[in-house]
Formats: sequence, C-alpha cells, structure tokens
Amino acid sequence: MEVLAVLFQRYMDLLYGVCLKYLKQPESAKDAVMQIFEELVAKLPKHEVDNFKSWLYTLAKNYCLMQLRTPKNLKTTEFNPDSMQLEEEMHLNGIQLKEENLQKLERCLETLSTEQKKTVELFYLQNKCYKEIAGETGIEWNKVRSFIQNGRRNLKICMEKGVELEMKNVK
Repeated sequence: MEVLAVLFQRYMDLLYGVCLKYLKQPESAKDAVMQIFEELVAKLPKHEVDNFKSWLYTLAKNYCLMQLRTPKNLKTTEFNPDSMQLEEEMHLNGIQLKEENLQKLERCLETLSTEQKKTVELFYLQNKCYKEIAGETGIEWNKVRSFIQNGRRNLKICMEKGVELEMKNVK
C-alpha cells in the first residue's frame, strides 16, 4: 500500500490534468483523482500491468467518461407544453401554405407566353411527353422542349419574385 501511494503520488498531477480535461471543473477533477486512487487499490491486484503510467491514464480516462455518463450529470429542462405547436395547427398551416403556393403558381402561369403556358401545362399537369405534346400542338419537338425549359425557368423566377415581394410587404 505504501509503494502504491508513492507511485500514485508520482502521477497525481497527470491524473488531475486528465480529469480536468474531461470533467472541466477543478473540484470535480480533485474528487475524481481521489476516487481513482480507491479504484486503483481494488483493480491493480486483478490486472497484470506492464506500463503503469499508460494503464493509470486509461483508468482515469474511463473513470471520467463514466462520470460524464451518470444520470446526475445529465442536464434536463422542464417541458413546457405551451411552447409546442399542435399537430392540427401544423397540418392546417401546411395546407394553407400549399394553397398559397398553388395560387401563386396559377398567377405565374398567366405571365408565360401562350406556347410556354400550353406546353408546361401539358407536360407537368397532364404528364404528356415531348412527342405527345408536339403531336397535339403541332409545335416541333425541339421547340416543345425549349418552351418547357424556358417556361419552367420563368415560373421559378416569378415564384421567387412573389416570395421577395411578400417579404417586403411583411417588413
């Protein structure tokens, strides 16, 4: 026990540093060093230790990690049900937002050229392919593709401008 105390004394600063690194509080680190000595007395006879310093370091690290995992170190906050949003409200808000976006999309569709509007509606709303749209409208396949791409880009720009305008109106 005396030899162990001398050996422990030699590495006490190392242990304190390890414990302070993990526990972040000087008093907790000091307490941990003393607890580790008690663990050392119990565990050393059960293990064959070749390198005492590294074994002691590992013991200290594991001890500190276990301390951090204990329930007394878990931080809890009081649950305030008033701060929660009801599912019905979220659901209704989602429906309302979707409806507003659809209305905005309808307004933006009206800003497109006739060809862009027709091809975009056929492609996205009626799920027709380029070839079907070309056959139905008499527009060349390449132009159908171009009208759809340009129409989609113009819709995106229009929708983004609508969001910007709404943000300015809110301010």
